[in-house]
Order: sequence, then structure tokens, then C-alpha cells
Amino acid sequence: MRLAGGGTRAGTVIGATDELGWRPTETPIHANDFHATLLHLFGLDHRRLTYRFQGLDFRLTDVAGRVVERILA
Repeated sequence: MRLAGGGTRAGTVIGATDELGWRPTETPIHANDFHATLLHLFGLDHRRLTYRFQGLDFRLTDVAGRVVERILA
């Protein structure tokens, strides 16, 4: 995934993939963490962003999302 501008650190490479680009081999980032980081870059707090479904409150990043500080400028 390539991120450019919007508060991301320039020239940062995090992790690596196998020779086909199919699986991460170093420093995998969970999808919930990636979504939490994107929401942070958009100026939204992922812990407060909830929606109600069948009487329960759900977060887009579930309970495991955290902002990946290494990506931020």
C-alpha cells in the first residue's frame, strides 16, 4: 500500500512481503490498525466513531484498532 501526503512520513517503508507480494514477511499491520490510522489522518477519532446495529454499538475498527505512529509525520 502506498500513502502520500496528508500527514504521512515521506519515504517510510514498513515491513516487507514475499516474492509474489502475497503475504507479509516483516512487520504485518492488521487491517483494524490501518483503518484506525487512516481515520486519524482524516481527523476522526476511531474510538468514538460508532454505528448502531441491532441495538448494539459497533466501531469500524472493532476493539483492536490502534493508530500506527510510525506512519505519521
